[in-house]
Amino acid sequence: MTTTSYRMRDRIIRDHTVTVPLDWSAPDDGRTIEVFAREVADVERVDAPVLVFLQGGPGGKGPRPMPGGDWIDEVLHTHRVLLLDQRGTGRSTRIETSSVAGLTPEEGAELLMKFRAEQIVGDLEHIRREIYGGVRWETLGQSYGGFLTLTYLSLHPEALSAAYVTGGLTSFEPDATDVYRRTLPRVAAKTAEFYRRYPQDADTVARIVDVVEGSDVRLPSGDRLTARRLQTLGIEFGMQPGYDRVHWMLDEAFTARGRLSESFLAEVDAHTQYWGAPLYALLQEEIYADGPGATAWAAERVRAELGGFEAAGAPVPFTGEMFFPWQYDEIASLRPFRDAAHALAEREDHPRLYDPDRLRRNEVPLAAAMYYDDMYVDFGYAEDAAAAMPNTYLWVTNEYEHDGLRQDTRVVRTLIDRVIAEGGPLA
Repeated sequence: MTTTSYRMRDRIIRDHTVTVPLDWSAPDDGRTIEVFAREVADVERVDAPVLVFLQGGPGGKGPRPMPGGDWIDEVLHTHRVLLLDQRGTGRSTRIETSSVAGLTPEEGAELLMKFRAEQIVGDLEHIRREIYGGVRWETLGQSYGGFLTLTYLSLHPEALSAAYVTGGLTSFEPDATDVYRRTLPRVAAKTAEFYRRYPQDADTVARIVDVVEGSDVRLPSGDRLTARRLQTLGIEFGMQPGYDRVHWMLDEAFTARGRLSESFLAEVDAHTQYWGAPLYALLQEEIYADGPGATAWAAERVRAELGGFEAAGAPVPFTGEMFFPWQYDEIASLRPFRDAAHALAEREDHPRLYDPDRLRRNEVPLAAAMYYDDMYVDFGYAEDAAAAMPNTYLWVTNEYEHDGLRQDTRVVRTLIDRVIAEGGPLA
C-alpha cells in the first residue's frame, strides 16, 4: 500500500494505491492488481465521517475534483469523500486492448468477469480495513453505483452506516431481457421528445442515413459510419443537456456543398468510441447477470422482438444505453474485445450479485433519489426495491434527468438530510 498527501486549495488530498487479489473468491492464487482511491477532505474537517462515492458505469473511474461548487464541495461540509477508481479504470490496473491480447475468447471472458460488482466490493472492504481501520462508512452510488450499493448491502451490510443512491435503485432480482423490454420503449419516448423539440432534425438525420448507407463514409478512426452506429447517439438523451448536445452536432452535419463535415464526423467518432472505457461496453449486460444463465446479447434480441428501431424513413429512431454484437465489428476501440465479448455473452456461470433475503431484512438507512423519466434505470424497479427493503426512503422527482447529481447540489444534501431526519447513520 502506498499513500501520498498534498493540499489543493482548501482541500487535503490523500491518494491511496493498494494491491489486491484479481479474484476475491480465490485470493491466494497469486494473481494481483492495483486499485486506486483518492480521499478528499476540507482542511477544517480532516476527520469527518467517510463517504465513499460509487461511480456510475460500469467501468467508470472516480471523478477528479475541480473547483466550481459541485456535489463534492457540498458533501465536504459534513464528510470526507473517497473517490474510487473501480478496478479496470483510471489509476487502478486498467482493462485495455493489451489486457486480452493473446488470450482465447474464453480466457478473455474469464478475465472480464473479475471486474464485476462483487469484486469491486471486495476491493472496498480491503481499503476499509487496511486504511480506515474497519470503521463503518457511508456510500453514495450514482447510477451503476446504486447497483454496487445493493451488492455491498448483500455481502457486507456491517460495513455501512448509511447509503445514498441517485438514479440507480434497481431490481435485486434482475433479468437482462426484462431490463431492455422496459428501457428500449423509454428510449423511443425520449426520441419522440427530441424530434418534438427539434423537428428540423428529423430531415437532417434521415439525410445523413441516406448518405452513409449509400456510400463509404469514413470516420477519423478509419471506421465506416453506418446508420446503426449513428443511432447510438441516442444514449445522450438520458442526460440533462443531451437533446441539445445532439442537436448542435446535427446542426453542423453538412457543409455548404452538401458533404458530411469533418467536424461532424469527428464528433460522431468521439461519441461512439470507447478507448478510455471499454468496460462500459463490455460489462453493460453483465451487470444484470445474477447467478446462472447467459445474457446472450439481450439488447439485440429485444430490439428485434419489439421492432421499430430500423433506420428507415423519417424520423429515424435512436437507441440508448445498450450494446449490440455488431459494435464489436464496426468500432475500432471495441474490435480487439470482440471474441471475449461474444464468449462473455454466452457464459452461464455468473456469481450472485445480490442476496434478496438479506436485502429484505436491511437495517442500513438508504435514501434514494429516483428520476421518474429516467431513460437508463426503470423507475418501476426502484419502486419494487424500496417496497421490499426496510429502512429505504425514496425521493421521486421529474425535475432532473439521470445526471441530477451533477446538475444540482440539492440532490445529495436532500438525501443526507433525509437519513438524519430518520434517525441518522448507524453508529
